[in-house]
Amino acid sequence: MVREKPEVEMSKPVYQRVLLKLGGEALAGPQGFGIDPLRAEEVAAKVIQVRELDVEVAIVIGAGNLWRGREGIARGMERATADYMGMLGTVMNSLALMDALERAGVVTRVMSALEMSAVAEPYIRRRAIRHLEKGRVVIMGGGTGNPYFSTDTAAALRAMEIDADIVIKATKVDGVYDSDPHKHPKAKRFESLSYIEALNRRLQVMDSTAISLCMDNELPILVLNMWQERSLVRAVLGETVGTIISK
Repeated sequence: MVREKPEVEMSKPVYQRVLLKLGGEALAGPQGFGIDPLRAEEVAAKVIQVRELDVEVAIVIGAGNLWRGREGIARGMERATADYMGMLGTVMNSLALMDALERAGVVTRVMSALEMSAVAEPYIRRRAIRHLEKGRVVIMGGGTGNPYFSTDTAAALRAMEIDADIVIKATKVDGVYDSDPHKHPKAKRFESLSYIEALNRRLQVMDSTAISLCMDNELPILVLNMWQERSLVRAVLGETVGTIISK
């Protein structure tokens, strides 16, 4: 008589579709700027850990490692020009991350709000959702396609368009603090905040437009340290990680 092996109960993710917001600095090397292929591989490995849980992953990435529009504006550059340059930088970062993911065997699509058919698909909401349903990672570059909007706002907007369950803002800090923890050792970390608290305290979690969009549509935001061991995996499994901003 052959005994059946008891089934091992596996933890199931509490989110089925997530939008991961990365700063461009996530791809920068020790020098703090540019694109480091090794760092891109590290980020890709963390995304793959989430995909292995059958969680659909969309990504919006900034361009702070390549260009900071506020520095150009401070020197007299027109705001729209500075913003468009930033949008182009996000597409460069998207391509670098796509390359790292595909070399690791993950089918990935880059979709751009700015038309550049030679290197990226145009962002079309229904097509993006279809890619996710097929198990592909979708990286959304080009911001919103409009100046005067940050990639934080782009992340909130895209998350709502694709009906994501949560926006995960991956940073170098393990949550939201009442002051800069690098400058103030006694800074207090919040486990949870309401949207209104985040706005009123001006905690610079995301810009006010992004938080307001999430508030109006009751889309939760989770801020965590992506570089902590398995923090993304723990987050999608519903463990207490970072700071949750919600209703």
